[in-house]
Amino acid sequence: MDANAEAICCEIEGKLGYPCFVKPANAGSSVGISKAENREGLIDALNNALIYDSKAIVEEFVKGSEIECAVLGNDNPQASGVGEVVPCNDFYDYDAKYNRGDDSVICIPANMNPALAQQIREYAIEVYKVMDCSGLSRIDFFCDKSTGKIVFNELNTLPGFTVISMYAKLWAQEGLAFDALVDKLIDLAFDKFASKQRKY
Repeated sequence: MDANAEAICCEIEGKLGYPCFVKPANAGSSVGISKAENREGLIDALNNALIYDSKAIVEEFVKGSEIECAVLGNDNPQASGVGEVVPCNDFYDYDAKYNRGDDSVICIPANMNPALAQQIREYAIEVYKVMDCSGLSRIDFFCDKSTGKIVFNELNTLPGFTVISMYAKLWAQEGLAFDALVDKLIDLAFDKFASKQRKY
């Protein structure tokens, strides 16, 4: 290991400790994500993430349930109810999503206190607005249900629309069927395009 790599590992260990998660900066479907339990695992995880991107993100391990919320809209976004992922693996990695999807459990609505679920919906809209999103995004959180602590995890600007994907399922739970959801997204895209053409 060269001096630069040694310094990077020492900094990560000092700030985050183990376990920690390493992921490509720009990717989806949990491709290239690893959980590092020690120095050797950290090096392997960094090398794996850098196969998929020129930058890697290292995150502190957060104990909590994985909670997801779908947001839809342009200037006045709306949040769906919240769903929960219970992965069949140690975390919701690519294998747990696509190779063993039937073994993982998707709970819609999430099994949690309604007030806590409402707080997550409000946070999701705040994140959406702060990041200047339009059309759609899925906002993911970690939640310790025993303490009520909510931690923002990530924003998915183009969430999946596969048969196992949470985004459309969350809106279906709200009464917005898949075809109607697609129609709404097309309308939002036209509206966003029109707003960019305005002259003042």
